[in-house]
Amino acid sequence: MSKKRLTMRQIRELLRLKHDPRKLSDRAIALQLGVARSTIQDYMARITGAGLDWPLPEDLTDAVLEERLFGRPDTQTGIRRRVEPDWPTVARELKRPGVHLLMLWEEYRQVHPDGYGYSRFCDLYREFERKLAPTMRQHHVAGERVFVDFSGKTIPIIDPLSGEVRTAELFVAVLGASNYTYAEPTWSQSLPDWIGAHVRMFTFFGKVPRLVVPDNLKAGIQRASFYDPEANPTYARMAEHYRVGILPARPRKPRDKAKVEGGVRLAQSYILGRLRNVPFFSLAECQKAVSEAVEQINTRVMRKLGVTRRDLFLQIELPAMAALPETPYEYAEWKRARVNLDYHVEVCGFFYSVPHALIRQEIEARVTASTVEVFHAGQRVAVHVRRFGGARHATHPDHMPSNHRFYAGWSEARFRRDAAAIGPNTEALILAVLASRRHPEQGFRSCLGILKRLRGVDVARAEAACARAVEIGALSATSLGSILDNNLDRKPRRQAADAPPLLHANIRGGGYFH
Repeated sequence: MSKKRLTMRQIRELLRLKHDPRKLSDRAIALQLGVARSTIQDYMARITGAGLDWPLPEDLTDAVLEERLFGRPDTQTGIRRRVEPDWPTVARELKRPGVHLLMLWEEYRQVHPDGYGYSRFCDLYREFERKLAPTMRQHHVAGERVFVDFSGKTIPIIDPLSGEVRTAELFVAVLGASNYTYAEPTWSQSLPDWIGAHVRMFTFFGKVPRLVVPDNLKAGIQRASFYDPEANPTYARMAEHYRVGILPARPRKPRDKAKVEGGVRLAQSYILGRLRNVPFFSLAECQKAVSEAVEQINTRVMRKLGVTRRDLFLQIELPAMAALPETPYEYAEWKRARVNLDYHVEVCGFFYSVPHALIRQEIEARVTASTVEVFHAGQRVAVHVRRFGGARHATHPDHMPSNHRFYAGWSEARFRRDAAAIGPNTEALILAVLASRRHPEQGFRSCLGILKRLRGVDVARAEAACARAVEIGALSATSLGSILDNNLDRKPRRQAADAPPLLHANIRGGGYFH
C-alpha cells in the first residue's frame, strides 16, 4: 500500500467503481485513481473487514468512515476493551502541585495491570482534553496564579434623585487551577478601584496565590514590556503586602491571559446577560446582584469535569494557597518628591516636614486617607496627619535645625507659661509687654529677653523686680536689668505723690537741662 493514505473521497470513489456494472478490474480502477493495483487490493480488504458495502449509508460521515477503516482494533466497534480511567479525575489531579501523567498512569496500572499502555493512556487523555473548554485545557498548578482584568462591558446604574445614568465597570478574577471566579462592579478602572478590587478579591478567596496575572492596563502596569514590565508603585506595594508576585501578560499575547479572558466571557454572558434588564439604583445594589450571579457560577457543575468550581477550589486550590496577612492592605498612593530648602516636601498641595539633613534628597511619600508617611532609602523618616485644609505647612519640631527649632517655639502661650512658672508678677509683666504692642508677635523678643534676664535670680527677688517694672511701666529687658542692678526691687515703693523721684540709669534729672 502507498505510504500516503487515500482520502475519504478517493475511498468512496473506489467503492463506486468496484461496484460499477461494467465490472472494472483492479488494474483499471488503479489507473483511474492513480495508485498501484496492490493499493486497491489492500483497501478492499480493509473495506470488507469493516463490513462496508456500496452504497454507503447517507449518514456515514468521513470521520466515522475513517474510524471504521483505520481505527485501532479496540476502538473499531466503538467499545474499548480495556478499563477506562476516570478522565475528569485525571484532569483534576493534574492541577495538584507535582502531579503529572506518568504518575497517574502508574497509579492506574497498579489498579488495572492489563490497562492501557502509557502512550495510549496519554493519547486518550489528550482526546478527552480537547473536549474541554479552552480555559480548562490550560495547565495551571493549584495555588499558583489568579488572572485579573476588567470586563470592558459596563453596567448602567441610575441615580434615583436626578435620573442620570452612570456606568460601572466589571472586575473579574479567575483562579488558574480551579476556575473559581470572583467579580464585582466598580465605578472606574482607576488605581483606587483597581487596588480595592484586589483587596476584596483576596478576602473573598480567604488566601492568596503565588502570582497575580493582570492585563497591561495603566492602573496596574506603568510600563508594558516583554522583558522588563514595570508595575505601578502603588500596585507593587499592595502585592508586597500580600506577598504575591505580579506577572503581567505579554503585550499582544492574548493566550497568556486566556484563563481570565474565558472568565470574562463567562461573566459577560452569565452575569451581564442575566442582569441586562435589571435596573440598578446604587453600586451596592448592583454588587449584591453580581455576588449572587458569581455564587451561581461557582456552584454550578462543570459538565466535562463533573464537579463545581467551588468543590475544585476547596479540594485542590485552597490548600495550596498562602495565608492572608493579619490586616488587609490600606489603599495608599506613592509619590516621589524632592526635599525643599525649607526641609518640607509638597504632597497633594500641602507641605510636610522631614529631618533637615535630607534637604535636596529624593523621597517617597505614602499617602492614605488619614496619614502622609515619608520614606528615604526604604526607611520611614516622617509621618504626619494628612491635611485637607487650614495651614498649608505641617512642621515637626524635631525636624528643624537647632536655630529654627528655637525660634519656631515662640508663642504667646509659651511665654505666659514660662512666666507663670516663676510667679504671678512675672506673668503680669509678660502680659503687659504683649499688650503694649500692636501685634503680640512684636513683643516676643522683649519677652524672651526678660525671661533670660531672670535666669539665676531668686524667685522672690524676680517677682519683686517684675512688680516694680509693671508699676513704673519698665517694659523691656534692659529696664528690668536696671532695676535689678540698682537694687530698686529692694527699696520701698513710692507711696505718695511727693515721694522722692525714682532713681534710674535712664533718668537724667533736672540738672541735665541746665
